[in-house]
Amino acid sequence: MTPHWLHAAEGRLPVEGEMPGFDGATGWLNSPPLTAEITRGKVVLVNFWTYTCINWLRQLPYVRAWADKYTDQGLLVVGVHTPEFGFEQDVENVRREARGDRVDYPVALDNDYAIWRAFDNHYWPAIYLADTEGLIRYHHFGEDEYARTEMAIQRLLGDARSDVVTVKPRPIEEPGDYRTLRSPENYTGYARSEQFRSPEGIAAERSQQYTVPDHLGLNDWALDGRWTIGEQATTSDAAGGRIVNRFHARDLNLVMGAAQPVRFQLLLDGKPPAGAHGDDIDADGYGTIGDRRLYQLVRQPGHIADRTAEITFLDPGAETYSFTFG
Repeated sequence: MTPHWLHAAEGRLPVEGEMPGFDGATGWLNSPPLTAEITRGKVVLVNFWTYTCINWLRQLPYVRAWADKYTDQGLLVVGVHTPEFGFEQDVENVRREARGDRVDYPVALDNDYAIWRAFDNHYWPAIYLADTEGLIRYHHFGEDEYARTEMAIQRLLGDARSDVVTVKPRPIEEPGDYRTLRSPENYTGYARSEQFRSPEGIAAERSQQYTVPDHLGLNDWALDGRWTIGEQATTSDAAGGRIVNRFHARDLNLVMGAAQPVRFQLLLDGKPPAGAHGDDIDADGYGTIGDRRLYQLVRQPGHIADRTAEITFLDPGAETYSFTFG
């Protein structure tokens, strides 16, 4: 079978079915509700996202650039925000992050997953392209294939130009280093957590004193201090709570937040991160969390090896959700 991207490159985009509408949206940002009458006659790019997703953040510079470049030629970019975590259902949280991420195109809020189900979608991020007749002609799941996706946009717009966009991503939007990546995403809530190694085990939905074992293998994690492990979030119940993760990746990110500002410090193999600090901490490892979002904690220069990240929350109330890497 010829890959769909090759059809795009040759100008032959297969018909994949009719594009569902956006009737299931629970709200809209940057636009009134988009009806079939409004979308008719336009090439429509539908981008499924949720604002804490590191893979979507890496894709975002291209989606922004396509909206900027092709809107006047008849492209309509529509973001569909389908939340992964409960706090991502809050419209003010989505509005704040969309503003910070410069998501200026229309966004359908999909808190009930109605649009997700209508598209039979299973991924963040996902891109679907529909032609002016409302037929889906191309899709792509995950990162990469940016040039091929843009070529499909050009074909549907009847644009013969061969140039593709060049983007200038923010640090959090830069591609991961997949050559060295050996750590998968992991959640701290009990519903989907893996490789939790505190010897006390998970005491779901109740405050528990935890300890860190003497040894952590690659991709193991543990807690120290008093914490409550919930379905989605693991929350520090006292000042000084630690979360420890053994990982192998250039980047370490953590989705977290708090009702009130919480100070923290990250140590890398027992030392301040210095030049390996991420965008949300300083060289001594200090940072503060508040808004529930993805925080970039580590970006290592040079050689990548197994490292141990130890995060100590200096105030109670820190909520942690998931580790991601790059």
